[in-house]
Amino acid sequence: MLSIYASTELHAEIRSILQQEDRLEELVQIIDHLSIRPVPNALNCMVQAEGIRSMIDWQNQQAPYLLPEYLPLHPDILLSWCFARLGNYEKVQAYLAKDYPTLYLEFDFINRLNQGLPVDPAELISDYSPFDEYRLMHNQAVVRHYHPQPDPKTIDQARYFYLEALESAPNDEYRAFSAWHFALLLIDLGELEDAIRVLRAAIHFALTEDARIELRYALCQALMQQLHPPYDPDLLEEIKSGLWAVQAHYKAQDRPVEQAFVLTDMGVIANYCESWSESLGYFNQAQTSFEAAELTEMLGQLHYRKGTLLFTWAQQGNPQFFKGAIESYQKALQTFSREAAPEVYAEIQHHLGIIYSEIPDEVKKKGLWAAISASAFQEALDIFRKESHPYEYAMVCNHFGNALTKYPEAKLTDNMEKALFYFQEALSIRSAEAYPLERCLSLLNSLEAHWHLGMPEDRLDEARFQQMVDAAQEVLDISPDENLRALAQDQLDKLEQLKQAYAAS
Repeated sequence: MLSIYASTELHAEIRSILQQEDRLEELVQIIDHLSIRPVPNALNCMVQAEGIRSMIDWQNQQAPYLLPEYLPLHPDILLSWCFARLGNYEKVQAYLAKDYPTLYLEFDFINRLNQGLPVDPAELISDYSPFDEYRLMHNQAVVRHYHPQPDPKTIDQARYFYLEALESAPNDEYRAFSAWHFALLLIDLGELEDAIRVLRAAIHFALTEDARIELRYALCQALMQQLHPPYDPDLLEEIKSGLWAVQAHYKAQDRPVEQAFVLTDMGVIANYCESWSESLGYFNQAQTSFEAAELTEMLGQLHYRKGTLLFTWAQQGNPQFFKGAIESYQKALQTFSREAAPEVYAEIQHHLGIIYSEIPDEVKKKGLWAAISASAFQEALDIFRKESHPYEYAMVCNHFGNALTKYPEAKLTDNMEKALFYFQEALSIRSAEAYPLERCLSLLNSLEAHWHLGMPEDRLDEARFQQMVDAAQEVLDISPDENLRALAQDQLDKLEQLKQAYAAS
């Protein structure tokens, strides 16, 4: 539904224009702009004595291309504005192509951008008024930013024109609008510090709450990308506060799909805060909205996040959630197949391998779970190869090694020898210089596998004993973590006791 906001004395004229097209009135509502605050999105406009003024699209309904500040209040132009917003560009062409070719071209730019098609920057024009000079800078940035295949030169030009738009904006609301899309570009480029700086400044000078909310949401998204363990509690609190304000605003505006996106982010942050139940509640609320809107891909992403939450929760001493994690991951795989999203598919298989190795069940079923677990790990390793994905390869090898130490004893192979092989594979990637923490974890895991493997009864295997001592000593030498150092010292103490026991026998 489109909305045209206007003073009551203009309603009859607007209505007569809409009645020129059969049933168009059913798709367009005329609202007294003094009785209801105009909603700032691309599907609404304001009709005034000066003409037709499009609203700043703070709800991101269409491509952020700016039309002239005022369009003449002419039947052909108002009807074209309506049909353009409804996506009927054949009607737009019929009304504008002959008598208003320049305006038709501008609507065509929006159509192309909405469809992900390129727009040649040379086609953009300006009438050299102050607003149009700003509009030209903003649109020059937009057609480059949202080009389907931008090269580095195009991106640099987009950056330049966004900065020019910020300088020439006619007021702070338009300046905030250009800053918003500039920040989204910087986030896409991974230039998070610059994006955060732009957004924090824009939040302060934006004129409306709608603007501040969208800027704050973009800020939360940038800050979330800066999170890494151990999580900064102050940063988590800032993100939580921001997301809560955004979702409350979307709820008040009755925007359930947008609210579901925010609820998904809130679930992720609650997971980081180890508020498992709260996180699950947010995910379930988001799932309801995505299902109602039939957003299959978003449901797949949500099931993936939900599976990760339940997997993490189960590992914190709540194994009853392993089965829920399996169900969520299996649903996610309907979206993230091996062909469609190989890396996400591999990560899910990696987690399933861990789950199947740890899921509690009766002894006679353990062998079946072990086989399924090993198959999942192999699926992950088939994609996360040592040459192409070294970090992920090492991570899967480390967890596969851990899983092998938990499998029931195999008849044809030695699980502990296989575990040691995979730990060595992980260690070949996890150097002390690049990944000291990860290396320490793999070293300690390999020590546990050595203990499971045991020693000959009649003699101390000096080579393997020294290998174990070297592993524990290396953890002491390189680990900054006191807990890991304590575990390494405990291993050295046990090894000394073992040596003395063999000497006494």
